[in-house]
Amino acid sequence: MAKTRNKNIQAKLVFLGDMGAGKTSLVSRFVRGQFSDFQESTIGAAFFTQVLSLNEATIKLDIWDTAGQERYHSLAPMYYRGAAAAVVVYDLTSSESFERAKKWVQELQRQGNPNLIKFLVANKVDLEEKRKVGNEEGELYAKENGLNFLETSAKTAHNVNELFYEIAKKLAKAAPSRPTGMKLHSRPQETGRRFFCCS
Repeated sequence: MAKTRNKNIQAKLVFLGDMGAGKTSLVSRFVRGQFSDFQESTIGAAFFTQVLSLNEATIKLDIWDTAGQERYHSLAPMYYRGAAAAVVVYDLTSSESFERAKKWVQELQRQGNPNLIKFLVANKVDLEEKRKVGNEEGELYAKENGLNFLETSAKTAHNVNELFYEIAKKLAKAAPSRPTGMKLHSRPQETGRRFFCCS
């Protein structure tokens, strides 16, 4: 049986959102399989890589986890510029976190790539009893703004792998297939003066 050749894709993925929304915890849960109840705040940004193998492609994700503090907000464009995908995370136990997530979405829409794959993620679904933002509210906002929506819990790992695999599938689908080999063009023999490298 002939084996089809997979695409190799390297893509920049950026995580945006309010401080304490759980961006670092989501990335750490996915990349390291770890969760800490006492995660230190990210300063500037943290960088991770992870390779995902799908049937149709192998995706290397360059993951930028940005700081959520307001003082680092001006640095964010440096991280989402050139990104293939962005994940805006909010804490579903905080209405303020959801409102700030909307501001991140608006910023991406203003300054980001129009082909950017965007996800809105409601994190901390394990704290259902403290929920302030309903599933329907997040889902409706995502739909109205052309975002994919998912609820996750970095603590219990609920939907964490699904988030990254959904992003990878969308990246694989969006990446054009490249023909293998070289394409040679025949040119008519040029007449006239020839140029040499060292004359």
